Amino acid sequence: MKHPTSRMLHSYWDRLRRARAAPERSEIEPGEIRNLLADSLILEVDMSRAAASVRLAGTHVCALFGRELRGRSFGEIWGTPDADPWRLVEAVAVDTVGVVAGLHGTTERDEAVDLELLLLPLRHHGETHSRILGALSPACVPHWLGIRPVTRLRATSMRILGHEPAPAALDAEATLRNLPEPANDTAPLRRGHLLVHPGGRS
Repeated sequence: MKHPTSRMLHSYWDRLRRARAAPERSEIEPGEIRNLLADSLILEVDMSRAAASVRLAGTHVCALFGRELRGRSFGEIWGTPDADPWRLVEAVAVDTVGVVAGLHGTTERDEAVDLELLLLPLRHHGETHSRILGALSPACVPHWLGIRPVTRLRATSMRILGHEPAPAALDAEATLRNLPEPANDTAPLRRGHLLVHPGGRS
């Protein structure tokens, strides 16, 4: 895992699961990972149809594709019939292991961005194959983010994480505490290449 969001989310997930293969969906406390939520997502898996849909997606993930992703097919957002995202989902859901994948995304103008996708199993009502916790993070934020959406995704690498624990030297809680706070109503907002500061007449 290269991206800090992936490493932090994996460490949080690993702490929750303890000796189990996966933690319960109900154990995820959004407040504890509030600085990671914008890049996070939860998938709902339907094994009978060999399909997954986006149950929740953070604001940065939605901005990448220029639309709200909740309820959409996970395969649909890849934008090409040649893509095979189900093999990533199936590895997580069936084998109860984590997967990290390198992705290459492009816009209609062939602008490119490299992304890291992390998928981790969650137990839901006793089942380990119906929910997946994940993160989708760009290696660097492109200037066109939020203006032109990613329309195609292609996997460039894939690694099974297995059941190995997170490195002991990684203090995830301390790192999370030291991350910047999420944007609030008084913070400047980014709109494409512009930074909008709140103000004006009261």
